[in-house]
Formats: sequence, structure tokens, C-alpha cells
Amino acid sequence: MWCSGGRSAAANAVLAGSVLVSGLAVAPADAGDGRGDANGRVSVVYENDTFGPRDRHAVAVLKDARAIERITEWVNERVALPHDLTVKVTGKVPPGVTDAVTQPDGRTIYVPPAFLTRIEGVLGRVVKTVKRPAILPADRYNTGDLAALSVQFVLGHELGHALQRQLQLANLGLEEDAADGFASFSTVNGSGAGPSLAAALLFDQLARDEGELTLEGLSSDHPVTQQRVFTFLCHLAGSDPRKYDGPLVGAGYLPKTRALLCPQAWAMLDYGWWTQLQPHFPRAFEAQGDRARAKAHARLVAETKALADKLDEIRSGQ
Repeated sequence: MWCSGGRSAAANAVLAGSVLVSGLAVAPADAGDGRGDANGRVSVVYENDTFGPRDRHAVAVLKDARAIERITEWVNERVALPHDLTVKVTGKVPPGVTDAVTQPDGRTIYVPPAFLTRIEGVLGRVVKTVKRPAILPADRYNTGDLAALSVQFVLGHELGHALQRQLQLANLGLEEDAADGFASFSTVNGSGAGPSLAAALLFDQLARDEGELTLEGLSSDHPVTQQRVFTFLCHLAGSDPRKYDGPLVGAGYLPKTRALLCPQAWAMLDYGWWTQLQPHFPRAFEAQGDRARAKAHARLVAETKALADKLDEIRSGQ
């Protein structure tokens, strides 16, 4: 989501994301091109002296929850980057940056403290006005936990941008779609349902705040906000239909017409990202990564056949 037009100022600030640079991405000429050739790492830096008084609480909550560290550590175990990547939680950001943003060379992600405070504020409204989805534990349906989970997803999106730029990954569609896909891929595989659900709640509220869609919103390089909510839920539901069909589809959060496609959509996303990352696995992760990719491929084959059979069944009954 991190950007589309025609929304309120607050929603625009939260969603703007990497739009400031997404059209300017320049791949480093000296990026590594072989497995084990690189040893770049992702690190997180908190520039505490740059935080304003009103933003310290939001930063402290996320730091205590290790929201950013959880996703960066997951990436470090699985990807050797050609260059180090620094996630800077700082009030000193480039001109015009108001939210999480990845620099064009993929070596720095800026996370302004005020951006985290805005997320906390939106989710504070969600907790007060939106009934808790049964799939979320009651003890996690609070502003702090939802903020930590959603920021984990947001950072997954920005790391998706950074990986595309540093590793010179080929996109067959919009970079923003691929970054959203990496957020789902990395958080579902790494932390389960929480980040996707929290991000869906956050973005659903932001979509409501936007109001009527405008030409700017429809022409953005980011998908329409509400569409992204359903894509987050689709990938989650597709990752384990037996576990999530009832809580997400049966409860009405994800329409049945979309849910039909989700197991194959998740399988394609999962296999696609493992395939993209395979040449960049660290030596210590090669065997595990290769197994994950092979398992994802087998599932993609099975889910594609299952979808074809289901579509034949539906069409023959029309």
C-alpha cells in the first residue's frame, strides 16, 4: 500500500512508502552474481537523539517487540547481499520523506519515528471501532501488538524493494506488487498469520479514510489500497487453507470467489521468491533453502492441477 492518490493527508503519509524513489531504482553495477559470493548483512540502527517527544512511545513499543529485528534477522539467515543494508529509525531523513522508504541503491531504508506514531494512531482507532477477528488472539488485539505486527509487514515490503535493487531481480510486473509479495512471503513463512492480519486491519482503515477514489489513486504505481488488503488475506489463506478457510473465508473477510484462487496464488508466490533468492543463499542456508524451493515447486504443481480441476467442475455446472 504504501502509496496511492486521493487520500487524506494522514493516510497518504502512512502509505507513501517507496513511491518517492520506486521509479528511480538503479541496480548496483557491482552486485554479486553467484551463490556465496556476497556477505552483505541487514542491520538496524536507532538514532535515539533524533526522536521527538511524541514519537518516543511508538518507537519504544516496536523496539521492545523487536518488530523490525524479526524480519531483518529472517532475511539475514536466507540471503547474502552484495552490499550491507542499514534500516535507520531516524528523524534525519532525506527531504520529502515522511514514511518508510527504500533508497534507489537498496542500501538504506529510512523509518521516520513520526511514521510509526501515525501507524500507532490508526491502529488505536481500529482497536476501538473494529470487532476483533477471531483468528487474532484476544491478548494480541491491542494497539501495541498490532503496531508491531503491521510494522513487521511494512518492513517486509521495504526489504522486498531493497532485495530487488541490490540483487537486480527481474520483475514481470510492478515493483510495488513484488514488494508486497515479499512482505507476505517473508512474514507468513517467518512469523505466521499475525503480520498479514495486522497489515490488513491497518490498510483497511486507511482505505476507509481515503474516501472516494480519484484519478491519481487509480493511476498510481501502487494497487488500490483495498485491493491490497484482499491480496494480503488471499496469500495468507492460500498458505494453509485448512487452517485459514474458516476464520478468513467462512467469516466473510475474504470472498469465496477470490479464495478459490488463493492456494495456487500462494504457491506461485512462495515458489517464485525461493527461486529468485536461490542464487543468493548463504552457504549455511543452501541445503535448507533448496529443500524449501523444491517443496514449494511440488506444491505449485499440485495446486495448479487442483485449480484446473475445480474450474472445470464449476464451468461444467454452469
